[in-house]
Amino acid sequence: MSTDENRNEQVEELNEAVDASAEAAGEQETEQGEASELDALKAQVQEFQEQMLRSQAEMQNVRRRAEMDVEKAHKFALEKFVKELLPVADSLEKAVESTEGQGNADDLVASIRQGVEMTLSLLESSFKKFNVEPLNPIGEPFDPRHHEAMSMVPAPDAEPNSVVAVVQKGYLLNGRVVRPAMVMVAKAQDAPKIDEKA
Repeated sequence: MSTDENRNEQVEELNEAVDASAEAAGEQETEQGEASELDALKAQVQEFQEQMLRSQAEMQNVRRRAEMDVEKAHKFALEKFVKELLPVADSLEKAVESTEGQGNADDLVASIRQGVEMTLSLLESSFKKFNVEPLNPIGEPFDPRHHEAMSMVPAPDAEPNSVVAVVQKGYLLNGRVVRPAMVMVAKAQDAPKIDEKA
């Protein structure tokens, strides 16, 4: 073999080695590129899963809120109607009270009283059917959520800040105040004088 042939063989081997190392380097870059791309895709999949979980939780919250709103709407749908009927109940009660103590009255007054009492009891039973409860808090402590104080009066027999008289009964619908009870509250004996005109 001549020197030229020998050199040509060495050059070819060297070229093959360079090509092989270039291929190896290219494969390594491809693997690294694929690995970083795979990591990016995994991170994106995890982000999408978290977004899906958040969306599902939000949907559950919206559904729960809507169910509660519908439940409240069903529960308190009668509130305006009940408010309109309360003056009727008040009038019937006043009619019954006005005929009390008239034992020697004629038959007409007695029959009217009996009719009014029956009408009032029908109305009260209808109220009970729809969870409308009267508030008649005589003797109970004053509660500003359920009572409206008309005035404070001296009452030596009663506890201070307790209800001694009810001017107008209050009513609850499913536990919610439709109308607060208008009451007179007992004041303490040694309480300072309050200027009610101010």
